[in-house]
Amino acid sequence: MSYVAKLLVVMLLALSQAAWALPGDTVNVNTASAEVLAQVLDGVGESRAQAIVAYREQHGEFVDVDELLDVTGIGPRVLDNNRDKIVLDD
Repeated sequence: MSYVAKLLVVMLLALSQAAWALPGDTVNVNTASAEVLAQVLDGVGESRAQAIVAYREQHGEFVDVDELLDVTGIGPRVLDNNRDKIVLDD
């Protein structure tokens, strides 16, 4: 495989990964997996995303976006940076 072909494959793979969380994407915090939460929400990596899922499993669905502040690792800045991406129902 030529260098150009390899480069094209790498670029296509990178673009396909970026398509998982395009700007303007929203995520339902009551149904999304930790992986999806981490991909869509800014400042939320795998551990924070897993904390959201664990909190949801222990306490039930979120009924207000501000309830996310009760999740360990989710502070006002992270929440405010993601308010436009968070939905509670479909």
